[in-house]
Amino acid sequence: MPPVLPDFSNSVKLKYVKLGYQYLVNHILTLTLIPIIIAISVEVLRLGPDEILSLWNSLHFDLLQILCSSFLIIFIATVYFMSKPRTIYLVDYACFKPPVTCRVPFATFMEHSRLILKNNPKSVEFQMRILERSGLGEETCLPPAIHYIPPKPTMEAARGEAELVIFSAMESLFAKTGLKPKDIDILIVNCSLFSPTPSLSAMVINKFKLRSNIKSFNLSGMGCSAGLISIDMARDLLQVHPNSNAVVVSTEIITPNYYQGNERAMLLPNCLFRMGGAAILLSNRRSERRRAKYRLVHVVRTHKGADDKAYRCVFEEEDKEGKVGISLQKDLMAIAGEALKSNITTMGPLVLPASEQLLFLLTLIGRKIFNPKWKPYIPDFKQAFEHFCIHAGGRAVIDELQKNLQLSTEHVEASRMTLHRFGNTSSSSLWYELNYIESKGRMKRGDRVWQIAFGSGFKCNSAVWKCNRNIKTPVDGPWSDCIDRYPVHIPEIVKL
Repeated sequence: MPPVLPDFSNSVKLKYVKLGYQYLVNHILTLTLIPIIIAISVEVLRLGPDEILSLWNSLHFDLLQILCSSFLIIFIATVYFMSKPRTIYLVDYACFKPPVTCRVPFATFMEHSRLILKNNPKSVEFQMRILERSGLGEETCLPPAIHYIPPKPTMEAARGEAELVIFSAMESLFAKTGLKPKDIDILIVNCSLFSPTPSLSAMVINKFKLRSNIKSFNLSGMGCSAGLISIDMARDLLQVHPNSNAVVVSTEIITPNYYQGNERAMLLPNCLFRMGGAAILLSNRRSERRRAKYRLVHVVRTHKGADDKAYRCVFEEEDKEGKVGISLQKDLMAIAGEALKSNITTMGPLVLPASEQLLFLLTLIGRKIFNPKWKPYIPDFKQAFEHFCIHAGGRAVIDELQKNLQLSTEHVEASRMTLHRFGNTSSSSLWYELNYIESKGRMKRGDRVWQIAFGSGFKCNSAVWKCNRNIKTPVDGPWSDCIDRYPVHIPEIVKL
């Protein structure tokens, strides 16, 4: 009887084989240089003092050559440091915490839906099914105007919501950072669906009496990923304006955009979107380096607007009765997947270790040359990041990214819990998620964070931050009164 070969799948722990491979490839330069340095050191030690002195005397230095070489080194160093991009620091940020008077439990939401849509019980039933599977909790909030029956989406009410959210976030930011309004050099406000005249940025300038020479911008119509577009814009402005502070305000005003019709594709946002906002202080001042929480490493933006389906998958339009709403198409997740694929194709080479890039390259070559049916290799982004902030656009969005990026339950915990506690707060959701990670005491110096957001158009934008210092657990903020009871179990279906 031939000898039985051992079961290598059980005797060899493949996890340690992979770890060994990663260490070898990621440190190949170090592992190559160490033997060379040792060999040179041994050879030098073998030479006696007389031989080393004789070797030094045999070298002839010309004064002109020394001066030219020194000038060249100084010139190259000067050009390098002058062309090097300025470091952008995230000093701190503040998230708006809605008052308890704006809370909308499931029972309240469904009661209002039945009264508003009393002539269309099928639409009410549809909203109930969506809410049961949404992943939202009982403490999400809607603005006061939506609590009326019927809702009162007036311009005055919309401005009132904007003032409540934005001014509260700004005041919290001033209190946390000690920043004075006169110290703000750049102001960027993004709000997709509410764009009044004067603009929201002008409203902030008027409220806090900012300087007359401030560079202010107001971004609208750019969807839930507009927060990272604002960060990218602030980064570009800080590159050309030295010694400056930039404040980014990200929010979405719900009041004028609550749909009161019967189209199912337009009723979906009613079930998901809730109040929220955040104010972020960025700076390129070297004096902020010590106290800044994070350093901006990369921003990658992907736009699929050239494709007609991608352009129309999130679309503001009128229904058959002339009522305006945001229509979400069924192929939204497929389009989001394609946008994410394009985004990580650009992001991967910037952040992935050499071991992951090599495996991806070998798989790609194998599919091109040997067998196109080979399963494509999905890089392990857990090797590049410790924390993930995935836009809390809905349960399906988080599920899809967790599956595609092969993330663990803990990696998407911040996104799921933010969706449960605050709902989809649009562009500001990423900052509630980051604050969740901090409130759990998980953020350490050197940790890398990947923020991923999707928006109408269709866009996928992502930003990479590196933690600048050990961050103490915040004693205030949106999670201060509830972080101890999170994470919570979120059932697949909550029966209403």
